Amino acid sequence: MPKRILQGVVVSDKQDKTVVVKVERRFKHPLYKKFIKRSKKYAAHDENNQFKLGQLVKIIETKPISKNKSWEVVTEEA
Repeated sequence: MPKRILQGVVVSDKQDKTVVVKVERRFKHPLYKKFIKRSKKYAAHDENNQFKLGQLVKIIETKPISKNKSWEVVTEEA
């Protein structure tokens, strides 16, 4: 099964080796046909604590690292 890759913004970098990434998705409402934004926060592994608040990053799905972490930060988007 391929690993999912998501893009989002770092909303917290206070934990050691962990960043919280907010991922937004847009979809069309089935009844009202209007586009809706939904967001979800993911805890992602950041080995060198290099990503800071507000940066746009890509995260990839990995095996569970801890209770809440099963994502890893891959790259920063320009």
